[in-house]
Amino acid sequence: MITNDFRNARTDPSAGNSARATFMFTLSLTLLIVAAGETVPASDPAPSAESTANPEDRHVASAKDDGYRGIWFTLGQKSEFGDKYSGGLGTYTANHVPIAIHAPQVQKTFFVYGGAKEGRRYLLAMASYYDHQQQRVPRPTIVHDKQGVDDPHDDPSLALDEHGHLWVFVSGRGQRRPGFVYRSVEPYSTDAFERILEDEFTYPQPWWIEGQGFLHLFTRYTRGRELYFALSQDGRTWSEPTKLAGMGGHYQVSNAFGKRIITGFMMHPGGNVDRRTNLYYAETRDMGRTWQTVDGQPLQLPLADPLGPALVRNYQAEGRLVYVNDTQLDAEGNPVILYVTSANYQPGPGGEPRYQTIARWDGRQWLFHEIARTTHNYDMGSLYIEADGVWRAIVPSEPGPQRWGTGGEVAIWTSRDQGATWNKAKDVTAGSQRNHSYMRRPVNARDDFYAFWADGDADQFSRSYLYFTDKEGKQVKRLPYDMDGEFAQPELVER
Repeated sequence: MITNDFRNARTDPSAGNSARATFMFTLSLTLLIVAAGETVPASDPAPSAESTANPEDRHVASAKDDGYRGIWFTLGQKSEFGDKYSGGLGTYTANHVPIAIHAPQVQKTFFVYGGAKEGRRYLLAMASYYDHQQQRVPRPTIVHDKQGVDDPHDDPSLALDEHGHLWVFVSGRGQRRPGFVYRSVEPYSTDAFERILEDEFTYPQPWWIEGQGFLHLFTRYTRGRELYFALSQDGRTWSEPTKLAGMGGHYQVSNAFGKRIITGFMMHPGGNVDRRTNLYYAETRDMGRTWQTVDGQPLQLPLADPLGPALVRNYQAEGRLVYVNDTQLDAEGNPVILYVTSANYQPGPGGEPRYQTIARWDGRQWLFHEIARTTHNYDMGSLYIEADGVWRAIVPSEPGPQRWGTGGEVAIWTSRDQGATWNKAKDVTAGSQRNHSYMRRPVNARDDFYAFWADGDADQFSRSYLYFTDKEGKQVKRLPYDMDGEFAQPELVER
């Protein structure tokens, strides 16, 4: 990923020797600094000509919507028991990470989601926040209008830099639709966003590492859905992408802990996403300069051997499919991966048994434990490992009104023995009209905004509302679908 001016200097012969030389010098210097492990001074980058230009000459997004409306989608890949996945997918996919971040400096949880223009099948990339002091939300900001696209694969992800600026990475889709990067004009504000970059990336997972800048994990459709990463000190100038893995295709879910970035992923044998299987793990502690296995063995990129050292479990040999949902570290700094296993890519009883599952590294070996049965391959939820030793999974494990559809009713499962055994602690939703799906964990989640998700009828087009819950699942609040004023308080959902 590189800025447009640099891309032109690299590829356009008319750019001249001077421009190409400037590009090569700058790129080489950036990569040398990263390789040497140098850090970036903790100061706001100097404003570019683009950022200091007259606002009328810049692409600044500041239009507001008059309510919180999630995107509804159907893949159209139907079988006897319905679509492969469908419904309210405003917080889709598991591979858009993160989508919510709590900023204690301003006591706000910022979030992004896939919105719907006037409640129709028309995607808008939205940004907003929940004010914990005022217990209210503003009218959400339309960061990017997808111009008629209705596909939530183009939903946004979110990052927050050390200066308080919000970065919205609006996903593209393959090589047909580009991705976009926006930066908030003011720190800790969703009032206006400046477009910084247009480039090719899908499933954005941007991580800002304090003092060093961005490490962005993403997908490109090169030979299947292959995993890449790119680096930037300021979000404007980017290194060339480096391929992380290419075994026919992958989906990954990453997380960041200081300078340590971890990722769990699966593979697509022969490039077939309906055969997704196996479980893999890799991490970097030096901004992608080197990668290693869970026990510290160096990995050579790109990862190409399905049975190589990054393999956690060979589910292909067991005839099981794998859908990765979340990654975490336990109190000892050992990784834990949350995922769903299934017997069939199609919805319905043919995929039974499906399990919400964790893989935990105990310092010597991977251990595997089942949390609960679930009813759909895309019953995505999130994992929390808390300071008091409680492990918490917030997942749509309970059958919903659309029995075999994406999502269901939300439940909280807890473990007090490092994930070995689980008990259902709370039914968070019950008696719903629409399935709830894609429970997302905010970075630095605060107790009163602990998980964020959307609902939708998995069998037919419907409204899609957006929700959040507290840590214990005692209060579920729904964001206002329609707003008359500039601010509104979320509605407490009666159960």
